[in-house]
Amino acid sequence: MRFQTRLVSVLAAATLAITGVAAEAAPQPKQNLPIVRDAEIEGLIADYTRPIFKAAGLKQPVDIILVNNPEFNAFVSGRRIFVNTGTIVASDTPNEVIGVLAHETGHLAGGHQYRLREQVDQAQKIALIAGLLGMGVAAAGIAAGSSNMARAGSGIFAGGGTTAMRGLLGYQRSEEVTADRSALVYLQKSGQSGKGLITSFERLERNNILSGVQPNRYITSHPAPRDRIALLQTAAHESPYFDVPDSPELQLRHDLARAKIIAYNDGAGAVQRVFRKDPRGLPALYGDAISTHLAGSPALALQKIDAVIAKNPKNPYFHEMRGEILMEAGRARDAAAAFQTASKLDPKKSGLIEASIGQALVTGGDKGQMKDAVAHIKKGLETDPTNSVAYRFLAMAYNALGDDAAAELATAEGYWHGGAMKDARIFAARAQLKLKPGTPQWLQAQDILQSK
Repeated sequence: MRFQTRLVSVLAAATLAITGVAAEAAPQPKQNLPIVRDAEIEGLIADYTRPIFKAAGLKQPVDIILVNNPEFNAFVSGRRIFVNTGTIVASDTPNEVIGVLAHETGHLAGGHQYRLREQVDQAQKIALIAGLLGMGVAAAGIAAGSSNMARAGSGIFAGGGTTAMRGLLGYQRSEEVTADRSALVYLQKSGQSGKGLITSFERLERNNILSGVQPNRYITSHPAPRDRIALLQTAAHESPYFDVPDSPELQLRHDLARAKIIAYNDGAGAVQRVFRKDPRGLPALYGDAISTHLAGSPALALQKIDAVIAKNPKNPYFHEMRGEILMEAGRARDAAAAFQTASKLDPKKSGLIEASIGQALVTGGDKGQMKDAVAHIKKGLETDPTNSVAYRFLAMAYNALGDDAAAELATAEGYWHGGAMKDARIFAARAQLKLKPGTPQWLQAQDILQSK
């Protein structure tokens, strides 16, 4: 499925986001995020980040994760940048999203997350010491029959925690300012405008005003948008690239991605509203075709996507969507052909699209094509090993070929990448019983059994 969503757990403690509230600075439990997988949008974001990462001197790989959330936000966790789909939808230009990504890159390149964890630990120690001291004073007051001492102890207990939190939030605000400035440096180094970053902060300020939010400067983890704009305005305008617009090609790709997200999340009516100024443009037509497909009208959707393809026959993602529509229509063999066309045209050589060819062949049910199905899915998994859906189809292909051990192992890998560790170990153990000890497959199953 294109634009497939799955839940993953992310440790929210000490994350650094483009927007935020005080709670972000405190350690939080793992949160389940609805992660989107889509070759078109992932390829676009990769192109947005490539020059930024180069300007920042980031040499280690950084994963960009799409979160299906309508809010305008992005944040860093580990070596990953999470971007809400709402950020793409709300941004009229690619430069606005690029500015947000440059900000998060500033956090990564500056090692802010690791230093923030140190500050969190320090704040916890301060709060703990204050708490112990406060309890000691309160206990002494109670023992001495002094209500004033008891109240003073309670005050120390509460005040110590507040002081520690304010110190931590103040530190985080300073790191946000540093990341904003770093973003401008990366944008200028890569020959891009800082206008989009300022536009994003202006949007956040408008949203705050409309929602009645008036953040207290001392109990928020981020500077107020107006303060951030004031600090960046002069430097951004001094850049020789400030008025350089995004290329028409990049703008079109951006609008196509927006149309896809809107169609999947909000339907045809929302697509029409967003693109009402150009209702016959490619983004509007693309979103309309996707909406028709999702509404369960494959015949009409096929007509519409064919009209879109006729306008730009070399766009791989139009052919990919055609494959999805054909799958819905029960034409698996034709869908496989559409995915193959998409794969040939795809400059990114997305593992998602390659695996889709095999998945369509498996759905077709022709046993004579199962070896080809395995080959396509495994090729897709080589470049995208986290595609948990592909493992399920790989297991089905192996079952059709009578290779039960390989099917059990593929199922285990799918569960493992999907985060279902208990099920992964069950199927890994079942696979081992059918595999010769010491073989690569047996060792692969052993890795799953021993993973934490």
